[in-house]
Amino acid sequence: MATRMSDERPSNAGGRDAPCSGIRIDRRALLVGGSLAAAGLLTGSCRKLGRRGRSPVFVAGRQTYDGPLVATLRDGLIAGGLDLAAMRGKRVLLKPNLVEPTRAAPYVTTDPRVVRAAADVFRSAGAHVVVGEGPGHVRDTDMALDASGLNAVLVEDRIPFADLNYEETGWRPNSGRTSRLDGFHFPRSVLEADLIVSMPKMKTHHWTGVTASLKNLYGTIPGIRYGWPKNVLHHAGIPQSVFDINASLPRMIAIVDGIECMEGDGPIMGTPKPMGAIVVGTNGAAVDATVCRLMGVAPERIGYLALAADRLGPIDAARIEPRGDDWRTLARPFTLLDVPHLHGLRLGEPGSGTP
Repeated sequence: MATRMSDERPSNAGGRDAPCSGIRIDRRALLVGGSLAAAGLLTGSCRKLGRRGRSPVFVAGRQTYDGPLVATLRDGLIAGGLDLAAMRGKRVLLKPNLVEPTRAAPYVTTDPRVVRAAADVFRSAGAHVVVGEGPGHVRDTDMALDASGLNAVLVEDRIPFADLNYEETGWRPNSGRTSRLDGFHFPRSVLEADLIVSMPKMKTHHWTGVTASLKNLYGTIPGIRYGWPKNVLHHAGIPQSVFDINASLPRMIAIVDGIECMEGDGPIMGTPKPMGAIVVGTNGAAVDATVCRLMGVAPERIGYLALAADRLGPIDAARIEPRGDDWRTLARPFTLLDVPHLHGLRLGEPGSGTP
């Protein structure tokens, strides 16, 4: 077991006028950064892509949970810019969304078959894979694993699981500095990972409009310190804390389960929305902007994406390089009619800036 990391809070590292300062990169982060920098993976918080920077995002349509998901994810990761050969010996943390699973509503959480496929891809590349989650609404993580169906996959495939709500933690300063939070207590498995793979379910969200790979990393914050449903983060501002968490966590890529999605009053009260899509990329902001367009939502109107634009990655379609299927042929507007304060998020509405 790794040595327990100190929970001592440093002084206000970086300050509010230095949004990209206070970054700590350990030896392992430098190793993985060197091998994956060419792939476009963030190796430090708030990496500036520049006006000419482009980020590839892979979209696959006509997908099913019983289809060739391993091949789809492998193709998507390679097309999205990840060098799988560089993953040998690395620690990969797969972070699904298990916010509040029920057997009656599998469209609420990441499907276990997508998690299994991702684990197969990274294990085949020689990586050490762990699945980790800190459910936001459920204190009993074992119950969440059973209700989601993920526990059966973990047992059958012998995949280790990290309970991010209860693990020992280490302190990292807030490198985003858009919220009032000085820093974050991150679980040990998060800090020790060479690569974090955010694996959200494609959904609408009552407070943020859309929840995808960046918002999914709320689940890296331990409930034992921040409450259920991560109350400290909510009080600090959801868009701001989403941005700050991602700015403070380098080494993230995204695999989005968009096969059976949720529309309406998400993230737990909506209704199923079949899409048959998988979205993959090495930049979370670019992936989430593409997810928004698939859903018929203007990404610049999503608060945390507006903050992330050109700081964590591109959200402008002109700076996102499409790979795989043409997202425009797969897009199907999600209903937001049950959430009146989100009605202005649609693509093409006045002020959206997107035709």
